[in-house]
Order: sequence, then C-alpha cells, then structure tokens
Amino acid sequence: MTKSVYFILSILLVTGLAFVAGCTGTTGQEEQKAPETSSTAKNLSLTDGFSREVTIPFPPQKVVCSGSGCLRYLVYLGGQDLVAGVDDIEKKNQTIEGRPYTLAYGSQFKGLPLIGEFRGKDDPEKISAIAPELIFKTGTTGQPSATNAADADRLQEKTGIPVVAFPYGSLRNDAEKAEMFGALRLMGKATGKEARAEEVITYIEATMADLENRTAGIPESDQKRVYVGGVSASGAHGIISTEPAYPPFLWVHAKNVAAGMGTAHADIAKEALVNWDPEYLFIDVGTLQLDSEGAVGELKTDPALQGLSAVKEGRVYGVLPYNFYNTNYETVLANAYFVGKVLYPDRFADVDPEKKADEIFSFFIGKPVYTQLNSQYRNQGFGKISLSE
Repeated sequence: MTKSVYFILSILLVTGLAFVAGCTGTTGQEEQKAPETSSTAKNLSLTDGFSREVTIPFPPQKVVCSGSGCLRYLVYLGGQDLVAGVDDIEKKNQTIEGRPYTLAYGSQFKGLPLIGEFRGKDDPEKISAIAPELIFKTGTTGQPSATNAADADRLQEKTGIPVVAFPYGSLRNDAEKAEMFGALRLMGKATGKEARAEEVITYIEATMADLENRTAGIPESDQKRVYVGGVSASGAHGIISTEPAYPPFLWVHAKNVAAGMGTAHADIAKEALVNWDPEYLFIDVGTLQLDSEGAVGELKTDPALQGLSAVKEGRVYGVLPYNFYNTNYETVLANAYFVGKVLYPDRFADVDPEKKADEIFSFFIGKPVYTQLNSQYRNQGFGKISLSE
C-alpha cells in the first residue's frame, strides 16, 4: 500500500469515528432531557396541615376551595382565576356583604359551578363533575365546621382528587398565627405562589409591628380601658357579644376590659359591662343588621347602658365587622389603625384610617373596597356613633 493511499484511509477512519461519536453524544443529550418532560416532573408531593402526604399536579390550573375562609386565602395569594367552582355562599345575592374579597370578585365567583353547601358541606359528585386538579379544604379549629385529616381523606376517596387540608388559624396568639402562616405557605407551595405567600406574611408581621411600635412605651396608667361589643360571629349579635382577645386592642396597647374571658368569642353579662365601665366603647357595626339596630339600639334605650361613661361622654365608635365566613384579616388590620387613631391620636397623626384601609385592602385583594364595604353598614364604620334619637 502506498503512502498516499494509507494517508487517505487514515483520514476516512478518523472522520468516521468522529461521526459515530457525534451521533452517540446527541443520543445521550436526548436521554438526559427526557425526565424534564415526563409526567412525574409535573407532580408535587407535600405534607398538608394535618400531616397528610399528598401528591398533586403542579402547577394546578383548576382548583376548588372548601370550607369557611378557604377561598379568601387563595385570593390573598392572587389565585382567584384558578377557581373552578364555589360553595353556595359565594352564589347568594346577599343584602349585606361583609367579605372584601367577595366585594372585589363576587361577580366572577357567582358564575362558577356549585361544589356544595357552605362551611365545608361538600357534594363529591358535583366536585367530580367539575374535575378540578386539586381541592383545598379548611375550617377553624374548635368550631363545628372545622375540618380534619379524616374529612380530607373521605373527600379525596370519594372524588379521586387530591385534597390539601389545613386549619385556618388566626392572629390572636402565636400558636394560631403559626397555623395561619402555615396555611398560606402550604397554599403558596401547592399553587406555585410561594413568593406571594411570603409577601403576605411579611406584610402582616410588618403591620402588626408598626401598630405596636407606635404605641410602645405608653405607661400602663395611660393605656385606655376599652370594650368592643356587637361582635359578629356566625351572624350579627348584640352588645354582650365580644372578643376578649380582640387583636386591634392587643396591637395598640389598649386594656380590653373583657380580657379575662379567655381568647375565643364570648358573651358577657350586661352587668359585667356596667361594672367595668370602659372609657371607650367600640361597636362592630355588623350589629345593625339586627332588629332595633342591635347593640346600637341597646345603648340608646337601656337605662343601665346609658349610664356608661363612654355613652354619656360621647366616646362610642364604629368598627367594621371582620367575622364574615371566617376572619377577614385585611379588615382586622384596618380596624386596628382606626382604633389606634381614636385612642392615641398623637401616635397616629400621619394616618387617615380610611385611606389606610384602602391601602390594606388593595394589598390583600387587589382592590380598594373600603367605601363599598362601609356602605353595607350605613357608613357607620370608622367614626363616632350617634346615640341621640
């Protein structure tokens, strides 16, 4: 074999090997990419609020929310467009609507299919017909409508749809706050909205800190003695209905005269209120739904209540109801700024409570609905309540 022929064959051999290597390399890259597009890459496993291991499609495009307050949390996360069906309370045309998220998106929700009755009384067949990819389920611990792991398991078994359940929580104490923040984080993880969940939690903590910092250092002798009556709880109530752990009072260092009654909603004896004789009375204006104006009517007509210092000296103020199909936390925070402005005006000199309320509503639900909400209650929120006939 001549040198020239040997040289040509060597070149052909090297070229052929390079071609084979190139084909092998391409096949390897395709095999490495395959898992990214497999069905398992679209699933997410997580532990819900009742320590249940749940695998869900991720990110879900169609979800439903079961139980009081569940849909509210999803709106807080900006997930209202994921909702594929609602319970019957979202479809009612109510004369008075005290839920800011419904004032903002009620027309959207009313047009969606029905999943069952309110307070978590689900209809598995209706849910299955809607075919959501995921069901969220919640309720307040300790209440008849509370949910638990067994409820979630049953609903998941009947529908064949993954159920992510959690306790609703509250801002009344650290344990319940941890439940609330855990719920927001869980929903955020399940929907791909983790960053928004953290933003909401940070906003709540910063707002609470601002309220407390504004009123820090007030001597105990100068802290105002206060009472809130007519507090809504599964409907409107009269003057004896109160919240011993009313968060706005806690955050602005006011002395709640009913604080010794525990942390849950309580009905007190009218005689106790007379004996306490608080300096300031705040009335949940949801009470106006009752005959004779509820708590307001009682203050106008009951001789014992008319003897209260706050009544005689004109220190009775309206706050917006925040218990309406569970707690509207944007309203809780807005109330706190109004309460602070009334009790310690020098510490809240830069705050216009109505503008602050719309700032808070806009952050939580994307729309400034203060005027619309207050109009549901004869515009009696965030001002003095007249008790003259």
